[in-house]
Amino acid sequence: MDITGPGELAVALDAQGYLADDGVATAAYLALAMRRPLFVEGDAGVGKTALAQAMAGALDAPLIRLQCYEGIDAAQALYDWDFPRQLLHLRAAEAAGRAGDTGAEALEHELYSRRFLIARPLLQAIETDPAVLLVDEVDRADDEFEAFLLEILSDFTVTVPELGTIRASNPPVVVVTSNRTREVHDALKRRCLYHWIDHPTFDREVAIVRRRFPAATERLVEQVTGAVQRLRGADLLKPPGVAETLDWTDALLSLGAERLDADTATRTLGAVLKYREDHERVSQGPGGLAGMLAGAASAG
Repeated sequence: MDITGPGELAVALDAQGYLADDGVATAAYLALAMRRPLFVEGDAGVGKTALAQAMAGALDAPLIRLQCYEGIDAAQALYDWDFPRQLLHLRAAEAAGRAGDTGAEALEHELYSRRFLIARPLLQAIETDPAVLLVDEVDRADDEFEAFLLEILSDFTVTVPELGTIRASNPPVVVVTSNRTREVHDALKRRCLYHWIDHPTFDREVAIVRRRFPAATERLVEQVTGAVQRLRGADLLKPPGVAETLDWTDALLSLGAERLDADTATRTLGAVLKYREDHERVSQGPGGLAGMLAGAASAG
């Protein structure tokens, strides 16, 4: 797809169900135009992962996701050898009488051929054209993995000692996300374009919910959105993101609700708040949950 500016990209993302503001659309477009990874930070649930998914849809490219976690290493992200299949192949060769001294070298080449190589997300992205690579929650990985990732993102080249060098013919579009549970090193950020995704305004969040749930009444959408926006200012352990707004709306629609009242909100609060302490803080706050909903209704 030929995209000539942020406006066109915003329209393409909109077609994928992602309502991008000017800042997000501009940052994503520059990442495409400059062929630079896009590093997006923000609270959990603001739409960082959804942006990569929408970009893949807009570009008609597969989304290849590398989910980071504590202890992830190069083998889990890049490639590994399929040892069970290699062992089966070796046993089959032995049974066929091919494992003698004369066939040892040839057998070793067979065992470490491309057919036994398992491509993990980074190698998949290098070999796939076009592709969108999502490196999700990089802040969960350790410093060593960050350094390794920086090397890969610099030239999109991988050397497999047994096979040689594998180079991307057309580097993938890269989106790196972080929930900022820790600071990511400056070296990685310098390699990328940076954008902070904040919680949306009331009107934008209403538009997002309406887009996802057109069957919801206008009153319900505005009440849920207003309630979530007030919850974000309630000093919670885990303030709800847009994902929780959508989950709460979905839960209420599943119950056939057309408006949000205190009783229904109490029964469905688990869709938007995921910590017991947050439930207690909301219910014991000034005016309780009913007061929060009343304020949300007036705000909406």
